[in-house]
Amino acid sequence: MGSIPRRCFAKADCRSRSGRRAKAWWTTGQLFALWRALQELTDDPAIGLKMPSRVPLEQHHPASIAAQHARTFRDALQRLARYKILCCAEEMRLVEEKKECRLEFNWILTRELAPPLLIDAAFASSLELGRRGTRQPLRALRVELARNEDHREIHEAHYGCPVKFKARRNAIFFHTTDLDLPFVTYNAELLAMLSPQLDRELARRKAEQTLAAQVKWVLVRLLGGHQPEILAVAKELGMSCRTLQRRITEEGTKLPPTRQRRTSRTGQALPASAFAPARRNRLPPRLRRSQFFFPRLPRMGGHDAGEWKAAHRSRKATPSRR
Repeated sequence: MGSIPRRCFAKADCRSRSGRRAKAWWTTGQLFALWRALQELTDDPAIGLKMPSRVPLEQHHPASIAAQHARTFRDALQRLARYKILCCAEEMRLVEEKKECRLEFNWILTRELAPPLLIDAAFASSLELGRRGTRQPLRALRVELARNEDHREIHEAHYGCPVKFKARRNAIFFHTTDLDLPFVTYNAELLAMLSPQLDRELARRKAEQTLAAQVKWVLVRLLGGHQPEILAVAKELGMSCRTLQRRITEEGTKLPPTRQRRTSRTGQALPASAFAPARRNRLPPRLRRSQFFFPRLPRMGGHDAGEWKAAHRSRKATPSRR
């Protein structure tokens, strides 16, 4: 790639991140800017597909190293999906249906569309994971890309399957039988050493967060696809809507209607549309009457639901003077 990396950092205005620090954290916006800059500076349309195979294993994150030494392809993808959040603001969704498995990637701290080269690299990395582990020329079942058709022959040659452009989502599909293929690189001793450390790191991050912080994190994750509702947030945290509201109140947490507080834990401002009321018609009648936690709180003036309702009823009961 020659001088392209340095030029990419400069074009994406990420020069402060291009040093040799062992851990340099990137925002999702910086990551997207870097991949867009790479697309503008290179004349190789397959560069996103080629990059995963060119990264030495020793430069991978421990989560990726653990996946490389899993028992099967399915085990590898599940481990990577579980620990992915430890190394970047990216979520892997693995869904098995009948005889196929769908894999999707979602960048959770932005509502921007992911650059095409980044999608290519993400899909190619999952395929490369299977090829390295099984030592077989695995092929995907099919690939769906939301972008306009471009270089179809290059993509179909790399994935070894049909590629559908202008799809409603970005997804790569595998045969479920391929997921059961054993990994030649399986290393039980290495997994026994890495897995507990990764699990402890996940637990530590969760324990350090208050419930309010966990709710905010789940809210940011849910922003990618639809308007967030308290029901969805509570479900992600494994509790009922009432329990979630009660525990938030017990913590003494209040979300004032200030723009500064409407941010993710990385400091990135959340869009105002994230706090708009959800569509109530999608819910059963009893939940339509319940409160939508995050959309309602900014208009309650910092009071909890009970205080706000009591004050609102008292104002209605007081006759107006003309």
